Amino acid sequence: MAFTPLKFKLLLIFFIFTGITLIAQENRLKNIQKLTFGGDNAEAYFSPDGKKLTLQVTNKAFGVPCDQIFMLDLQEKEFSEKSLKLISTGTGRTTCSYYMPDGKHILYASTHASNQACPTVPKSPDGKYLWAIYPEFDIYIADLNGNITKKLTDSPGYDAEAVVSPDGKKIAFTSIRSGDLELWTMDIDGSNLKQITFGLGYDGGCFFSHDSKKLVFRSSRPKTEEAIAEYKALLAENLVAPSDMEIHTCNVDGSDLKQITHLGKANWAPYFHPSDKKIIFSSNHHSTRGYDFQLYMIDIDGENLQQITWESEFNAFPMFSPDGKKLVFSSNRQQEKARETNVFIADWVDGDVAELAQPKSLKKNISYLASDELKGRLTGSKEEQMAADYLVKELKSLGVKPYEGKNYIQKFDYKVRLNPHDSLDLKNNTGRNVIGFLDNKATKTIVIGAHYDHLGLNEHNHSAKPNSKGEIHNGADDNASGVAAVLELARMFSKNKTIEKVNYIFAFFSGEEDGLIGSKFMTSSLKNYHSNVVSMINLDMIGRLNDSKNLTVGGVGTNPNFKTIVDKNKPAGFNVTLDESGVGPSDHTSFYLKDIPVLFFFTGTHTDYHKPSDDEDKINYYGVRNITDYVFRVSNAIADLDKVEFVKTKIDAPKTAPKYKVTLGIMPDYTDHGDGLHVDGVTDNRPAQLAGIQSGDIITKIGDCEIKEVYGYMKCLSGINAGDELPVTFLRNGETMTAKVKF
Repeated sequence: MAFTPLKFKLLLIFFIFTGITLIAQENRLKNIQKLTFGGDNAEAYFSPDGKKLTLQVTNKAFGVPCDQIFMLDLQEKEFSEKSLKLISTGTGRTTCSYYMPDGKHILYASTHASNQACPTVPKSPDGKYLWAIYPEFDIYIADLNGNITKKLTDSPGYDAEAVVSPDGKKIAFTSIRSGDLELWTMDIDGSNLKQITFGLGYDGGCFFSHDSKKLVFRSSRPKTEEAIAEYKALLAENLVAPSDMEIHTCNVDGSDLKQITHLGKANWAPYFHPSDKKIIFSSNHHSTRGYDFQLYMIDIDGENLQQITWESEFNAFPMFSPDGKKLVFSSNRQQEKARETNVFIADWVDGDVAELAQPKSLKKNISYLASDELKGRLTGSKEEQMAADYLVKELKSLGVKPYEGKNYIQKFDYKVRLNPHDSLDLKNNTGRNVIGFLDNKATKTIVIGAHYDHLGLNEHNHSAKPNSKGEIHNGADDNASGVAAVLELARMFSKNKTIEKVNYIFAFFSGEEDGLIGSKFMTSSLKNYHSNVVSMINLDMIGRLNDSKNLTVGGVGTNPNFKTIVDKNKPAGFNVTLDESGVGPSDHTSFYLKDIPVLFFFTGTHTDYHKPSDDEDKINYYGVRNITDYVFRVSNAIADLDKVEFVKTKIDAPKTAPKYKVTLGIMPDYTDHGDGLHVDGVTDNRPAQLAGIQSGDIITKIGDCEIKEVYGYMKCLSGINAGDELPVTFLRNGETMTAKVKF
């Protein structure tokens, strides 16, 4: 990202926060239908013929104070409270019902034999969320009229969570009979008991693969001494804390145990996709708040994680119908009262694997572009040519055609100032844009771009680190991250099975760090080649998603639909700041100034910005992958618009940045907070640092010049000469302070 006094600068001026929450497009689920209406309804499972569901219900309005098993006939034309039929005893507490192979009996666990009243729900002394492991649970078989026909377990302690293999030969369940919560199997008649997991922790919620050869389950396996001690102490009280669970698979005999997810937090309720090559499950790994569970799907090798649901804060217990055409799940969407959970059914739509961002290819491309071999990709250097050749090779491999005639390379000449204190010290330089065109024979075209140049060995004096000439500035975040995402989007759009509604231009700009030179050159002739460009999406510095998952999307005011599209499609758990302005310190500005609607994705500055330390090992690949998928969804939503209208944003920076001869030596926060310029970082041995100004300070005044935001700061600098000494007023922890600064 370009941000130095020497460059053409148009800055992000106006940021807004929005509390609007819209439903993202859940395109894997169609015809979503609500099946229950009030109370707590969960763990719905299909009968072998797919015509009925068994489910677990708590609803005091029904006279059901704690979980009981009900049946629902899916052949009914309309569903209501009267559609549910009680098929457990109505006493004690039940859990985890499942149909037997004949479809005329069910399997479930119950406490009714010990006590017909509801067992007491434990209360955590420290407020921590806990699950009760009721030792009275045993597993029973019952007919569909609620009559117990057989008791399958009679061991002291917890026996529950039983499921039947599709071939009708085996039952798998969780038991504490060996002293820990492990998976066990038995034959369909209850004989031939066998323990199949042995690791310390809670192994449960298992299901068979469709070929009956494997099990998928969630497991909380403590690893630290503290976690182990806590697990054992809680288990002694018949409790577990389900805050740290991952998805595992194993063969039915317990062999070939594999951990599938490594996401952190609670990953649970797994179920095999009908192909047995994927697993659908519920997770809050994305959440910054804890309670936000969405459905995800992942390959059995742990690759291709994909979000399935976006709506509401709880989606869990997914199960496919026997024919794989339906998905049933529990959710608190459409709730009429707080804490309601209902069961929903939807038509399942298998997606196109090509339309998922691939972490391996993202990592490959970032690793190469940010390697020492390319020496920071300085515009005009031999290494810029190497990077350009690499990008051309990648575009060719994807079948993406050249933008102009037969050549992917678009050369441009310009002059670069080598001495910031001497306006006459100019060097002739030649840069290279790399541009490909995906022709879908459509009437509209979208540009997706990123700059691939960076600072090289600091030959153009743009580094934020003093005396760093000769040091490689690899620019992993700035902007190998954005380039890798654009390459991945080129693959997703060129290799998918969808007939796209728009053409795509994939543009890799050079000269961005010298003042948006490459993008300005491209846009000067863009409409000569493609007069039907309706939007430009710019990816610049998307590699440092922080723990709060903060992402800025700029340009949402440049089209009336963009704000809705961006909010509708955001990844779960992301905190997205919306910026109205179509201008900023990156290449989308060049397109906005040609009256083209723009969007700009950016994860923020950091202490490694424009320094040799911006290396590949600091990239957050989880963030890059999710942002790439996000842009894919956003692009599709723009393509669906009948008309993509351009709107001039209310607060635009002027078309030329103020000229100034001095620098304070800070890294500013681009966001307009309204109370001054927020300092993200300070450069060693520059005026700000020498005067005692620190990261986190808020500058409000330089001399008599008031500062509200970053452009005001630059305007103030324009009136200062080298050698001037002025008071700088700033806020630190709410206290007003002043420091004398010599510029």
